[in-house]
Amino acid sequence: MNNPAELLEFWYTEPMNKHWFNSTQEIDQLILGRYESLWRKGVAGELNDWKLTADGCLALILLFDQLPLNMFRGTIESFATEALSIEITLYGIEQGFDKQLSESRLSFFYMPLMHSELMEHQNLSVEKFEQAGLKGNIRFARHHRDIVEKFGRFPHRNEILGRQSTQAELEYLSSEDAFKG
Repeated sequence: MNNPAELLEFWYTEPMNKHWFNSTQEIDQLILGRYESLWRKGVAGELNDWKLTADGCLALILLFDQLPLNMFRGTIESFATEALSIEITLYGIEQGFDKQLSESRLSFFYMPLMHSELMEHQNLSVEKFEQAGLKGNIRFARHHRDIVEKFGRFPHRNEILGRQSTQAELEYLSSEDAFKG
């Protein structure tokens, strides 16, 4: 499978759309079995031609941002292609591809910006979600931005990434308000 349309069809229909933010071990294993080799091809640059279209960019964004969170849940590899997904998102915005996508697909197009630990990306995330009127995402974009603004990173990633948590981060992580990913 070297086709963005197939990946988009998988992501935007059942059963996946019911598990976007509430996955199971079975879904994670399904994604791993189905898409790990494609992910590795993408990492090797073998899917760069997908960047020529809006749907292709979106498929790459999903492949590098969302699918690793499922395939490699709880491991450092789950963040291995985050920078690539951000790069593709920024490229897609520059090309105007976000203007070609339906509102229902824009949230995942902009999602890598929300996952970034750089304030410039966080601010752009909030801006893009607000401009698109994606009300359900605006609250989360602001929340992610506030966390990065306060801590300079996402504390819930520290253990997985082998980073030392500060006392303030530990207190936050043990609070009821903590975002755990």
